[in-house]
Amino acid sequence: MASPDVPDTAPGPDPLALRPPEAPDVSTDVAGACAAVVAPAPASGAAAETEPELDANRLHVYHVALELHGLCSTLVALLNRIVKDQLERASLSVVLNIAEAGGRRSRRDKARYYAIARGSATEVAALLDVLALRRLASPAAIRTGRGLAIRIVQMLTRMDQRLS
Repeated sequence: MASPDVPDTAPGPDPLALRPPEAPDVSTDVAGACAAVVAPAPASGAAAETEPELDANRLHVYHVALELHGLCSTLVALLNRIVKDQLERASLSVVLNIAEAGGRRSRRDKARYYAIARGSATEVAALLDVLALRRLASPAAIRTGRGLAIRIVQMLTRMDQRLS
């Protein structure tokens, strides 16, 4: 069942899908929040040799979370100490809990860490609202950050539904 805070999107590609080795497209199109890229089959020969990856590195949502954390870390230099610390911690928590879930084998453990990451992404969105209220960041940066946070919440909600 979808969370009342997250609008239900049309069925799209599986957010648990693997990403290609190249950097993912992480545009701020919230409508495509559940879109993920499926990794192509490895080519034969020497070109097939790639560095090993952890499970989280293959998830599109992980790369969107990294983009959100990168954006938040550029905003924090401009903010007061308390907001700076909270925004950095919350955005880092999203990344780390998605990575932790990727390392877990049981569906229950994965769902737990994805839920924590979803809560942290919601916290980042609330912090961005505070920044907007206090006019501590540009409206464009806040809009981009909120779009990424909403996208992460939507993807993690869908992943949670598939694990249940």
